[in-house]
Amino acid sequence: MTRPAWTQASWLREPLVHFITLGAVVYLALTWGGEPVDPASRVIEVGAEEQAQLALSFENVMGRAPTDAELDARIEQFVRDEVLYREAIRLGLDQGDAVVRQRMVAKMDMSASAAAEAAQPDETVLRAFYDANPDRYSGEVLVTFDQAYFTEEAAAAQALGRGAVEGEPISLPSSVEAANLRDVQSRFGEVFARGIAELQPSDEWQGPIQSGFGWHLVKLSERRADVLEFEALRDRVENDWRSEEIAARKLRAFDLLRSAYRVEIDR
Repeated sequence: MTRPAWTQASWLREPLVHFITLGAVVYLALTWGGEPVDPASRVIEVGAEEQAQLALSFENVMGRAPTDAELDARIEQFVRDEVLYREAIRLGLDQGDAVVRQRMVAKMDMSASAAAEAAQPDETVLRAFYDANPDRYSGEVLVTFDQAYFTEEAAAAQALGRGAVEGEPISLPSSVEAANLRDVQSRFGEVFARGIAELQPSDEWQGPIQSGFGWHLVKLSERRADVLEFEALRDRVENDWRSEEIAARKLRAFDLLRSAYRVEIDR
């Protein structure tokens, strides 16, 4: 989902920006590597020693050495943590408890998302989010089909080849309209329900598909998702909107902070 653009005025209302503007330069914690960090420094060095530590940490967890792409991802995460860690120290968030680096990072992330957690989106915002995510709010899959039953698979295949489909008598319905897959399974069995879920709607007979009774040719005329109305989902839509807004605000805040740093990676 596209992140909404921020105006200059909205940045000025962000708590994180207020913290950066008013924060005191305090550094009582130690860095991830064990050396005192200078929060006033705007240079982050990722040398051979740091990269070796990141690779070793990955290997201890995964049981193998990281690929180049995996190491690059670890380096990017290290840079992100270092940016937020230094900003947390600069704001004095380490005062009063024995914090570690990840605790400081968490506090910075929380400060960036605090406004989103308390925000009360109006109906227009929520309906726009609902309309932009139709797959997320669709209900059960409904299928409409005709079926012809055969005791043997060979007989079903022959009928399909002839194009004249006349099934054998059985108590199952020959036509099923707008049924969810759970109901299809209860009538025809799990294997049949899985088979019909893989078919595409067509005017032609398809199959054979096995069931708990035998074999079937199927003419699937429709498959659609049941529509769930916005009013019934409003609380869920609001929770989903808030989760995405929190993630977006964290990313925007980090991008702002990271832009003030020069990252030097020893390749």
